[in-house]
Amino acid sequence: MSDQPARTRPAPREGGASRPAASRRLLLVHAHPDDESINNGVTMAKYAAEGARVTLVTCTRGEEGEVIPPDLAHLAPDRDDTLGEYRVGELAAAMAALGVTDHRFLGGPGRYRDSGMMGAPQNERPDAFWQAPLDEAAGHLVAVIREVRPQVLVTYDPDGGYGHPDHIQAHRVAMRGAELAARADFRPELGGAHTIGKIYWNCNPRSEVEEGFARLRAAGHGFPGIAAVDDVPGVVPDSEVTASLTGEPAHTAAKTAAMRAHHTQIAVDGPFFALSNDLGQPLFGTEHYRLVHGSPGAADGAREDDLFAGWDDMAGMRESARFEEAAE
Repeated sequence: MSDQPARTRPAPREGGASRPAASRRLLLVHAHPDDESINNGVTMAKYAAEGARVTLVTCTRGEEGEVIPPDLAHLAPDRDDTLGEYRVGELAAAMAALGVTDHRFLGGPGRYRDSGMMGAPQNERPDAFWQAPLDEAAGHLVAVIREVRPQVLVTYDPDGGYGHPDHIQAHRVAMRGAELAARADFRPELGGAHTIGKIYWNCNPRSEVEEGFARLRAAGHGFPGIAAVDDVPGVVPDSEVTASLTGEPAHTAAKTAAMRAHHTQIAVDGPFFALSNDLGQPLFGTEHYRLVHGSPGAADGAREDDLFAGWDDMAGMRESARFEEAAE
């Protein structure tokens, strides 16, 4: 499956009522605990509340993260090296806040270790996610895809949003896993082949990011400084955004609570937050995506407001019924 966006448009359908939410299955692939809440917290809370099956696969436990609270500094990799285990608990609390009950670590907890920032010595550790053979790591994801059989996959762009090696590797694993899961000749013992209908990459439209920073500057804040627009991962021209999801206030509140749960990594201050660099950023209640595989469900020039938009209703219902029947 190519890394390059490839969009096709279906013929118009009449009477296109949405499929029941219970038949919707969304898979997200992220590098570390907290990435899911920052990037997709509203989206996950929205679909979980609507009854969709939301599955999160996290590729590492985030062992190399910097620790914000001074009383937890001993967890850091250069001291007790127990941050990974602690962040497993943070992630569980975040999932509870979002209403998500299906979360897995790629290959099991601790199978792949956080690689650290690009160029760091940790990149070279044999257990680092950055060092994982692609098809081996993707094979773990294939097992999840063939079990869950999602219609929609969300992950990063080829740069991982900001160049972190684990984010880049998560992108590669997600795209390769989607490709291999659709091939009947690849490891049939992992289950029947499954083709994901739509694949999205996370992004942030530049105009909204700029507006968010303007709000931050106008509101006043308790952070030592303010991040720059280009510090936000995945900033793209507005024209590249193909889907925008705005949740209800409860969904934004759930995202905020999930981000607070990752308290070793994130400091939340109202509608703003900071990472370990103490530089304030806006917390967005609308989340944005680029459709890179599958059929868009909006007219040319318009953005989707539902990641499942444009899915073939009847075909999707038949596929869901076959899956549910096989699971009984």
